[in-house]
Amino acid sequence: MPRKLIAIVPAAGIGARAQSGGAGGASPDRGKLLAADSLPKQYRLLKGEPMLRWAVKALLADARIEQVRVAVAAHDGWVEQALAGLPRTVWRPCGGPTRAATVLAALHDAALDSDDWVLVHDAARPGLPASALRSLIDVCLRQNAGGLLAQPVADTVKLAGAFAVDDAGSAPVVHNGQALAGVEKSVPRERLWLAQTPQMFPAARLSDALQAGTQFTDEASAIEAAGFTPLLVPGSVRNFKVTWPEDFELMEKWL
Repeated sequence: MPRKLIAIVPAAGIGARAQSGGAGGASPDRGKLLAADSLPKQYRLLKGEPMLRWAVKALLADARIEQVRVAVAAHDGWVEQALAGLPRTVWRPCGGPTRAATVLAALHDAALDSDDWVLVHDAARPGLPASALRSLIDVCLRQNAGGLLAQPVADTVKLAGAFAVDDAGSAPVVHNGQALAGVEKSVPRERLWLAQTPQMFPAARLSDALQAGTQFTDEASAIEAAGFTPLLVPGSVRNFKVTWPEDFELMEKWL
């Protein structure tokens, strides 16, 4: 068994795609957490609690996770209240300009040993079921190999090509002020999976992999680039990422 399992939640972004209005750069009121659109996505309320708190509580459901470390921006004014009273949880103002930079900084801040494992989980996935988390930990420890929760693609996948033009071939097709792309081709879906989190790897291996650059959009991508093959562990539809404004209402129905 590894000496310990640590979870990292990168929460230094603002979640621009989830904003439906308001000024994302507004100064925080440290005394209040409001359900306003101007809040960074991870602090928007779901059933009366910040989304970040739900995500951390989902990780705490497995007693094998010794500590959850939340990495936030240097001047974050919401995190202390959002996480108040949660056991085995700390927050650190070590967030960077990208996800990869934030996770790498959090790994360095944690000063983990070579035999420790780390699970990285999105703050925007508050619906993580305990059963899916348990499966990921069980598989990775049993096989002594890193892996991630993921879902097989169920829909037909289209690769977008150039912007579509009208019948006259002279003007782009526009809907609600947005130019529409055309389909270049359909992509076979048989081997396609949608990556979720947590993504679980030996801490030293993940740290080494992330040092290669900040372009990685998830930890598995860095591990793949380093020459390793992460395991795909079936996740859950409930573990979807809150990305667009309408996702908040949908997530509330799951919680």
